Parts: sequence; C-alpha cells; structure tokens
Amino acid sequence: MAVPRAKTSKARTRRRRSINMRLEAPNLVPCNNCGNPVRSHYVCPKCGFYRGRQVITPETN
Repeated sequence: MAVPRAKTSKARTRRRRSINMRLEAPNLVPCNNCGNPVRSHYVCPKCGFYRGRQVITPETN
C-alpha cells in the first residue's frame, strides 16, 4: 500500500478543496411576461407568471 512521504499541509489541502467549493452565480433569464430577470424554471416574483400562466398573485408593497 502506498504511504505518503510527508504530511499534506493545511494550505495545500484547503487550496485543493476551495476549487470544488466555489460559488457560482445563478443563471438568470428574462421573464416572458414582464422582462424581469428570474432563475430558470422559477415563478417570476414580480408578475407571478410561469410558462405563460398566472400561477401566484404577486404581493404589492
């Protein structure tokens, strides 16, 4: 069985892990009804439409 020659440092371990743990911005597309940027496959919070149908009634503040 292979044995490491030296201990892996904290910096090397954290550098390797940080590559896989980085955050990505959500992919935003314009709403077909109002043009508000929303995430794909989500109801638009501004107008309440999803795939051309009124799904929810948006809150007016």
